[in-house]
Amino acid sequence: MEDLGTKVSYLALAVGTRVYDVDSAPVGVVEHVLADERLDIFHGVIVAPPGPDRSHRFAHREQIADLYERGVVLSVPGAEMHDPGDDPPAGVVENADHNPVQVNRRRAWERLSRRR
Repeated sequence: MEDLGTKVSYLALAVGTRVYDVDSAPVGVVEHVLADERLDIFHGVIVAPPGPDRSHRFAHREQIADLYERGVVLSVPGAEMHDPGDDPPAGVVENADHNPVQVNRRRAWERLSRRR
């Protein structure tokens, strides 16, 4: 894996930043950072995978080990990321219609879907 630079906050994480799984394998780039900046809560990132035939994936904050200037490192294999349209991971959400993670993820997915 390349030098990823210094650790950063989700607030400094740029779209296009490379994403690596727990084994340092590249899994895509950051397409959207999901957060409630007003409450300073980071929810996770939507990842655009390499290649035109693959669908976007969602890495919940609990699946992210570290954020760096030039890379996001997951704490799980890339295959464990979720489809942004799927239900949230078990134990993450009690009421999906009112949970900020699910609401923000749904909004981001709708924006991405409209761009296709």
